[in-house]
Amino acid sequence: MKALILNSGAGRRMGPLSGERPKCMTEISPTESIIARQLRQLSECGVEEAVITTGPFAAALEEYCRALGLPLCLTFVHNPRWAETNYIYSIYCARERLRGEGILLMHGDLVFEESVLEEALAAKTSVMAVSSALPPPQKDFKAVIREGRIARVGVDLSNGAVTAQPLYKLLENDWKTWLGGIAEFCEAGRTDCYAEEALNEAADRCRIMPLDFGGALCAEIDTPQDLAAVSARLKEIEERLVYMCFSTDVVHSGHIAIMRRARRLGRLVVGVLSDEAVASYKRFPLVPFEERRALFENIAGVTRVVEQKSLSYADILRELRPAVVVHGDDWREGAQRPIRAEVLAILAEQGGKLVEFPYTKDAKLDQLEARFREKLSLPDVRRARLRRLLSLKPLVTAIEAHNGITGLIAEKTVVCQEGRARQFDAMWLSSLCDSTAKGKPDIELVDMSSRLRTADEIMEVTTKPIILDGDTGGLVEHFVYNVRTLERMGVSAVIIEDKTGLKKNSLFGVEAKQTQDSPENFAAKIRAGKEAQKTRDFMIIARIESLILEKGVGDALLRARAYTGAGADGIMIHSRKKDPTEIFAFVEKFRAFDKSTPIVVVPTSFSSVTEEEFARRGVNIVIYANQLTRSAFPAMQKAARTILERRRALEADELCMPIKDILTLIPEE
Repeated sequence: MKALILNSGAGRRMGPLSGERPKCMTEISPTESIIARQLRQLSECGVEEAVITTGPFAAALEEYCRALGLPLCLTFVHNPRWAETNYIYSIYCARERLRGEGILLMHGDLVFEESVLEEALAAKTSVMAVSSALPPPQKDFKAVIREGRIARVGVDLSNGAVTAQPLYKLLENDWKTWLGGIAEFCEAGRTDCYAEEALNEAADRCRIMPLDFGGALCAEIDTPQDLAAVSARLKEIEERLVYMCFSTDVVHSGHIAIMRRARRLGRLVVGVLSDEAVASYKRFPLVPFEERRALFENIAGVTRVVEQKSLSYADILRELRPAVVVHGDDWREGAQRPIRAEVLAILAEQGGKLVEFPYTKDAKLDQLEARFREKLSLPDVRRARLRRLLSLKPLVTAIEAHNGITGLIAEKTVVCQEGRARQFDAMWLSSLCDSTAKGKPDIELVDMSSRLRTADEIMEVTTKPIILDGDTGGLVEHFVYNVRTLERMGVSAVIIEDKTGLKKNSLFGVEAKQTQDSPENFAAKIRAGKEAQKTRDFMIIARIESLILEKGVGDALLRARAYTGAGADGIMIHSRKKDPTEIFAFVEKFRAFDKSTPIVVVPTSFSSVTEEEFARRGVNIVIYANQLTRSAFPAMQKAARTILERRRALEADELCMPIKDILTLIPEE
């Protein structure tokens, strides 16, 4: 779109300030004049061409504008009768340069915030800048609005007229109509009037809508008093605190563009999400917080960088009290929608505002994100993440997965609550669920080769760390080999239980004959596994069956000491009782002598306990070990029965997830 800037007036009310140069060259800040600011703003908003009308001091204005060196095509049109005509005649002089397209029209003494210009350019209709928040001026433009359209513009208007400013974005048909009226006026000798008089006569044929800029800066400078007021407002805007937050591992062109736009709104403070906050709702950060913060500290225009410790903006907004929060418009839907609502509510309390820019959709950026996800799935990166998560979070959660689709559910399920996004941190590859999915009993009948194929199937389509249910670990010689295989694949941890002989599911307790290994033998197995490791990332976690076998907390604690002494990276304590008292007793007594070794629980029986209580008592990992399997089978069975009973699929449809929704889980590559 082309811009037309009207600068042919003498600016007599400015006194000595416009005695030797055009009014538009008046400095409004230590670094910019009115025209320099206008042209910079146009250039930054993507306008490529500007037509500037001139009057007195035309040569000086041309030289000044060209010396700015902006990437704008500048055309100057002189009004030879500037002393005896109004700007309607200047437009008439420039008419041949203004045909055949829409136009952005403004007076050369108008100063406005970037947001006003951006809204005008983004409008789908022709618009004129008006304000419902400012009182109508006595001697300046006002507009009458009828049926949502600009019906009349002028100085001597009343009866509900609102403040208006000479900033228009005009589509081709509306501009053609107005320009035709301007030509008729001038050719009839009516050149000493506002161009808006021609607009008023054509108003019924033009569809110009009001663009309400509210209390934002959009004002003409006609007098030294206007200059002082606008300069003070610009200084206030320059000092205004603008906040935006990032979680990215890499700063790309889209980020730079949005930061540049945010910087125009005031002093830019950038928040960087903590590692824990990023991991809570998005892919795990590949670059640690300190390095991500350093990225932004070295970007020109960023005043300050702070840590935002939660996906919720509440704490940081109440601490900083920014006048403006900037964000892409992508959070209007999806998991971050409640976060946006919270931001709007807090800004309403504080008198601030939210500015949303269109989200950058670029295939190259999508490819960049895909490469990061690919890196997260690499064995060395994935393997290390469980330890990293344990260092970041008070509690790590895992849910079972037994094939690719359940892995994708574990990977992609996100909910937003209380200003926070929640998702599972890891996946549990359960022996029970893997066996059940294959229609086999949970007695270690599915051998490790098959278990590894399942793990590989899940790892192919996910990025989160994997904890593998290793049953008893088998023979020491086999366990050593399996540790090396799992470590090489990128599995983060294996949990082995201190039982021997034919495996029976622990939830049978003493109802099925189960033999617990001696502490010495099991500790030796752990020690052999740790010695076989090639990296420090892989974890061997010892599962203690003492409570399952009703041997008491004392026996469990004795074994915990032995297993951690042998090098176990964590202790899993299990119980089949619905009352978690003995679990809590074990945790309390274990924490009395060991403050750091991670404790793992599987609350299948004692499912009423919340994650918050587990964390408060000193538990580090909660595994939801079989809920996906247990919920899927009744649903599938019900669908099968319904089809048999009804002899058709219609009634079963309401039990089924749409295929399209399932396919959205599955990556294209």
